[in-house]
Amino acid sequence: MDWVEKVVLVTGGANGIGKAISQAFLNAGATVVVADVDAMNGETVVAEWKKDNLNAVFCKINLVDVAAIIKMFEDLVGRYGKIDVLVNNAGKGIFKPLLELSVEEWDEVIQLNLRAAFVTSQQFAKYHEPNCYGRIINIASTRYLMSEPNSEAYAASKGGIVSLTHALALSLSGKGITVNAISPGWIENHHYEQLRPSDHAQHPSKRVGKPEDIARACLFLADEQNDFITGQNIVIDGGMTKKMIYIE
Repeated sequence: MDWVEKVVLVTGGANGIGKAISQAFLNAGATVVVADVDAMNGETVVAEWKKDNLNAVFCKINLVDVAAIIKMFEDLVGRYGKIDVLVNNAGKGIFKPLLELSVEEWDEVIQLNLRAAFVTSQQFAKYHEPNCYGRIINIASTRYLMSEPNSEAYAASKGGIVSLTHALALSLSGKGITVNAISPGWIENHHYEQLRPSDHAQHPSKRVGKPEDIARACLFLADEQNDFITGQNIVIDGGMTKKMIYIE
């Protein structure tokens, strides 16, 4: 696919999985807008990419601020005339015992992880030209399906992302926009070389995931020819959610 004329918006694109997704689209030739609250890392990575003649732009934004999201889309469409691909990657988790998790902390996670994805998708659809190419890719988590203790807010937000995905796919059908989700499992963002052999061995794939595993899936879903894939949630977890685990 020729990405040279395409504009990609990646939320939470300055770190971890989001950074790898941004890098993948940049390497393919797209213009990538990195939208993140982390100005230090965002400006640093964009400056490095520009040295390599990659078309990266940083946009500092707090995605909990709905007005800021609306303004960002106005500015970007004014600058580029369009946004072709939206990757809703930004998110956070607050993992606390149930009786210690405050309503304010619950709202903080839901607003960033779920509400922001709804608002960005709404704005994306608002500016989308009818029957033209468009892709929305939402980053969920295998925690939509299974949980550890003390993960209520995060699990609920990711379950909501999966449901939002298939609802958007139906609402936007026939408009040239596909909407899909990716649910990563264990993706090691920082110290992959420090992982133990037992960490890798517990995966049917025999290795822990890397951010690039998710980035490659984003490129696949965003390809123009893959317009028959919509409303889906692709689990990328090395096979862990298919593994029966018993304590022996």
